[in-house]
Amino acid sequence: MEPPSQHPITVLYVEDDPRLGRLTTTYLEHHGLSVELTTTGEEALSSLREAQPDIVLLDVLLPGRDGHEVCKLIRERHDVPIIMVTALDEEADRVLGLEGGADDYVTKPFSSRELLARIRAQVRRARGKLATEPRRIEVGDLIIDEQTRTVTLAGEELTMTSHEFTLLQALAERPGRVLSREQLINLTRERGDEIFERAVDVQISRLRQKLGDDPRSPSWIKTVRGVGYVLAARES
Repeated sequence: MEPPSQHPITVLYVEDDPRLGRLTTTYLEHHGLSVELTTTGEEALSSLREAQPDIVLLDVLLPGRDGHEVCKLIRERHDVPIIMVTALDEEADRVLGLEGGADDYVTKPFSSRELLARIRAQVRRARGKLATEPRRIEVGDLIIDEQTRTVTLAGEELTMTSHEFTLLQALAERPGRVLSREQLINLTRERGDEIFERAVDVQISRLRQKLGDDPRSPSWIKTVRGVGYVLAARES
């Protein structure tokens, strides 16, 4: 059970398999979580604002809009942690989910005990973020606002996924310093994100596009061959 000193964790669970949804909901509620079970992405999107969950547990294979599309729509509007549930144990599928803004994933069939641990870990990290005083990071005309989780460049707001924001934040906190992929993975994991090595290059490529970098000769995020990446230090 959740320690009595903690606020109960509220879960928005999106699963179209009635039996799995019922069994998982029963298990989580038995361990002190509050679960709202929906069966489609549309239902989840419509109830998200009212429910204000601590975390979203989102199946990939849904009728109508699939989990990847729903994940992207949620991430555009909310910073709630999202755990994807997938029947596919392929790296490409996991990358797609993480690129869409998911914070973690589990593969069916999953251990209910492990799922509970992952939910608690994501909520603990999210609550820890809220307890930390947000900052404003400025590198030249690039501004990263931790409170609103927004990024602006020369006064124009850039759309970022959760992983892109966290990765850019890690680089911007250390302008001019080369960070290896392993360091970036560890730094993003500390903030509750889980990015694995091959996905770092994908996220960097997307960040360069959004920053308007020439991929052949980037001016913001530079590659140091054989070492890692560095955000160019610039005068404010």
